[in-house]
Amino acid sequence: MDISKRVVTVRAPVNIAVVKYWGKKDENSIVPLNNSISATLNIDDLCATTTIKASSESTEDQFWLNGQQQSIKENLRLSRCLETVRSIAKTKYDGPLLINSNNNFPTAAGLASSAAGYSCLVSALGAFFDIDDKKVLTKLARLGSGSACRSIYGGFVEWKAGTDHDSSFAEQIVDENHWSSLRVLILVLNDAAKEVSSTGGMKRSVETSKLLEYRAKAIVPERCQQMRTAILDQNFHRFAELTMKDSNQFHATCLDTYPPIFYLNQASKAVIELVHAFNDYHGKNKVAYTFDAGPNAFLFMEKDQMTTMLTLVNHFFPSEEPKLSQWKENFPHIDTGLIEALSKKLNIMPGCLKGHFLTQVGSGPEVKII
Repeated sequence: MDISKRVVTVRAPVNIAVVKYWGKKDENSIVPLNNSISATLNIDDLCATTTIKASSESTEDQFWLNGQQQSIKENLRLSRCLETVRSIAKTKYDGPLLINSNNNFPTAAGLASSAAGYSCLVSALGAFFDIDDKKVLTKLARLGSGSACRSIYGGFVEWKAGTDHDSSFAEQIVDENHWSSLRVLILVLNDAAKEVSSTGGMKRSVETSKLLEYRAKAIVPERCQQMRTAILDQNFHRFAELTMKDSNQFHATCLDTYPPIFYLNQASKAVIELVHAFNDYHGKNKVAYTFDAGPNAFLFMEKDQMTTMLTLVNHFFPSEEPKLSQWKENFPHIDTGLIEALSKKLNIMPGCLKGHFLTQVGSGPEVKII
């Protein structure tokens, strides 16, 4: 096919880290301080969609994000991705490209929009220029947004920190079919753009937080090994413990940063209290929370806990959000003892829940070439 006639459309997923990436050894190549591990989420629930085609209407590349044209020249990461892809492409094409990208969820609100966006962009560029080596694609995606490299694969993925561009890449631990009973409930507690970007926050933490330095060297290597084992064994109790501890420590490094960074809000803290109270009631970890650089909660659980947790969320954080309201008629009766036990430890915060997504671990990017 004549490449100038080629049209590529890609959908790419969000991923949520259960062992966090925060801080870089190399700002230019986005080489992280430590390894990280994530779960790729179902592409049918949250995704970025990017279409790339040759442009006959312009003399330079053009890029649209969610319907708004963006300057490629002013976006160094975007322009670097384009330049690097062209430099290694099997099939050469130097003409201008028209790139249109959209997210089906809030952008810059701590829901990993950049991870989905850049993995989608790089996967689409790879398909357009005939680059099909996934390891190479993870390196290219990393140049746009570090965590994007993990969205090149489905299932659970580990980003190997490495020491330079060539040695820093992502690889799959298990595919999306390995732990099919796992579910993820995402609670959108604030859908506005965060005050401190991930890029700015990381730079500040690297410069000022001794806890971040200690975490990268002394904690994360062993934690990644423990997390890999928990995933391979499908040991939810251990997986949940490691996930919550790592989320807590990540946000502790944000507080240890100077000036401190506050990504969590009061609603986030209330969700944390709910999860711990629920697990304490059962004497075992049934649900796990994790928060990226934002206030929105990602709750992991087995499928059999899904309706119970939705019921508890509706009870303690009532919302008129349409999707959640549709569940009301299907909410099961919850043991009054559980409600009473949790009520003693929680503050009800009506109206704090802006929306939710119910999803599960899913596959990597989907490519369509016309």
